[in-house]
Amino acid sequence: MIYLEGIMQFKTLAVIGAAAALVVSATMANAKTKFNFTSSVSNTGAGSSPSNYGGYGYRGKTTVKFTRKLKPGTILIKTSERRLYYVLPGGKAIKYGVGVGRAGFTWKGRNRISRKAEWPSWTPPASMRARERKKGRILPVTMKGGINNPLGARAMYLGSTIYRIHGTNAAQTIGGAVSSGCIRMLNSEVKELYAKVRVGTPVIVE
Repeated sequence: MIYLEGIMQFKTLAVIGAAAALVVSATMANAKTKFNFTSSVSNTGAGSSPSNYGGYGYRGKTTVKFTRKLKPGTILIKTSERRLYYVLPGGKAIKYGVGVGRAGFTWKGRNRISRKAEWPSWTPPASMRARERKKGRILPVTMKGGINNPLGARAMYLGSTIYRIHGTNAAQTIGGAVSSGCIRMLNSEVKELYAKVRVGTPVIVE
């Protein structure tokens, strides 16, 4: 009898241990979801390319005719088109797909690139953290750069504003009105644009 009771106690402890492990695992998964507010969209990371995602139908940059009288090197962002034009000499421009501000977060104006950063860290504004908290999403005070960072591979800061042209860890959002006012690009394409521009480059948002 003592032997049988010992076996039963061992089995009971094993069941309790397994249940506890499941609870811990579920708690960790829930915490991760709260921390990463982009976890609801697939994460294509640094290697994202125009051929491997869906969403808004963007299939990569093109070189197009450009008739606006803007100085070569200027960046023009057409919000309604969800496209960014990098002006070239000879009446041409490189046209990139971008994600723009969602309803209530769009803006227009002229500015200049004031700073550039590779794999930038992200410090969401307090207003954004409060807004997301109401939705049950807990954002970090600061997040270091990397493939899981919403700013992606590169960032170009616009004047003294909170807005940037930056990469993304959610490539399928390119072509959509999805951001809080920043202009997002594919990581592969924002790295290319980053290499072309310098601090002081004029940026026009229409």
